[in-house]
Amino acid sequence: MAETVSRPLKRPLSRLSYGLGQGTRVAWYLGHYLALRRMVGPLAAPGEAPVKIKGARPGWQGLLRAMRELFDQDWRNIDEGLYLPPDDFPSNPATALERSLEFFSDARLVDERRMKRAHSEVMTEELREKYPRYYLQNFHYQSDGWLSRDSARRYDTQVEVLFAGTADAMRRQALVPLAHALKGKDQRKQSLLDLACGNGGFIAAIKANYPRLNVTGLDLSPAYLEEARDRMRSRRDVSFIEANAESVPLPDESQDIITCVYLFHELPPKIRKHVAHEMARLLKPGGTAIILDALQAGDRPDFDGLLEFFPIGFHEPYFGSYLKTDMGALFGHEGLRLESETTALLSKVMVFGKPA
Repeated sequence: MAETVSRPLKRPLSRLSYGLGQGTRVAWYLGHYLALRRMVGPLAAPGEAPVKIKGARPGWQGLLRAMRELFDQDWRNIDEGLYLPPDDFPSNPATALERSLEFFSDARLVDERRMKRAHSEVMTEELREKYPRYYLQNFHYQSDGWLSRDSARRYDTQVEVLFAGTADAMRRQALVPLAHALKGKDQRKQSLLDLACGNGGFIAAIKANYPRLNVTGLDLSPAYLEEARDRMRSRRDVSFIEANAESVPLPDESQDIITCVYLFHELPPKIRKHVAHEMARLLKPGGTAIILDALQAGDRPDFDGLLEFFPIGFHEPYFGSYLKTDMGALFGHEGLRLESETTALLSKVMVFGKPA
């Protein structure tokens, strides 16, 4: 008998325990953020003109209100059985403390790099023969770019500090269209490709909810893939490919679902078109592409100033062009139809379908 999937099995969880868990998470990472702000230098590097932000910004009250909206939606999704609740935080206090110390130890190096606007330390002649030029940058001024295990281990903490403990909740919103795409289907017969899987954080969430789903993670960084493999060592039906999202070594129409988390804002405009083409090529007729990425200009007008600030405070050279990219038109040109678009704090989930 075929095994169908309508929704993940629910674990007992009360609204109170959920709130306590997420509140602890936010307090932990928000504390890191506030401590970091006291450590780092000014927004403008020495010799630079003061930075002027034109767009509206929500202020702390607006941000906290938007965070509550995200967690309210997250709880409703869990309560409706669309995905499992997150693990309690911190699941391992010793590990959390170790990652915290690593984060702060590296933070001063990151800020020194930021003040010098140094973002090409990984662009060696040797690596340029192997990787695209746009990839060989210290995005966010992070140490080692995408090319070391230390970077892969620090990544989760860095992202959660940046988003004050809300990054996982934002990522979980991409599990909602995944639940709809798998509803009534035998997960053992479905294939999912996670493009730019990084250190495997989103794959871990997918496999926690759909343990028998066939999942392939693709990334260009061998170091991040090593971290992902270690993370998923106990899971079956997971494989990894070291390759570029512009040229995926998989057959045409081989994937039922493709997910892609926080990739498109780090791609040059020309490369975005190549990746969209690959996603359309790989999807089966009737397949679904789920993209989670940053908000774009106008998605939440009161947040436009924050989006404008992001590429200034961090090294994000292609973020400005991403803000203006018509994602519906980009994928529509490749034959994929925009089916839904949902905001989640500073992120949004876009769902595209390939006509059957």
